[in-house]
Amino acid sequence: MARLKALSPDEATGKTKELFTAIQSKLGVVPNMMRTMGNSPALLEGYLNLSGALAHGKLGAKTGELLAMAVSEKNNCDYCLSAHTYIGEKLAHIDAATLTDARNANSHDAKTAAALQFATILTAKQGLVNNADVEAIKAAGFTDGEIGEIVGHVALNVLTNYFNNTAKTDIDFPVVNAYNSVEA
Repeated sequence: MARLKALSPDEATGKTKELFTAIQSKLGVVPNMMRTMGNSPALLEGYLNLSGALAHGKLGAKTGELLAMAVSEKNNCDYCLSAHTYIGEKLAHIDAATLTDARNANSHDAKTAAALQFATILTAKQGLVNNADVEAIKAAGFTDGEIGEIVGHVALNVLTNYFNNTAKTDIDFPVVNAYNSVEA
């Protein structure tokens, strides 16, 4: 059962209503995570702004979805695993096996695998990576800007993972559970 209330788009007012209207026009629906974030228009707007900015980055939508899978698995976020599995398959056209591999920070593409491994190292070390970690991602062919984007994607997904794990957001996508899912 959800710990934080998901607002109804019909009942939203002010800035939240404005954001919900924009989300509805873009996605055709306001997902429960965003409806719950709507309790704080500042949080919802910040999430949307960072997500939108990263969507225009050099890494691309597919890599962004794969990074989301790796980080969400590391953080045991069933909501995000469910959402990104759906988005990955239906919108980014990523096959199920690739999405499953990403949950384990694996990819048949060496450069993508390096990005996923760096993201999980970054998550596990809470951002306190060492010189060897950064040199490894550079050796895989990533520029400083692309490394910055990986950090941005990790931060965005840590935000949504922690938010959904705190809120116990009702999953409104086909359910995917973390391998080590825990009931808190």
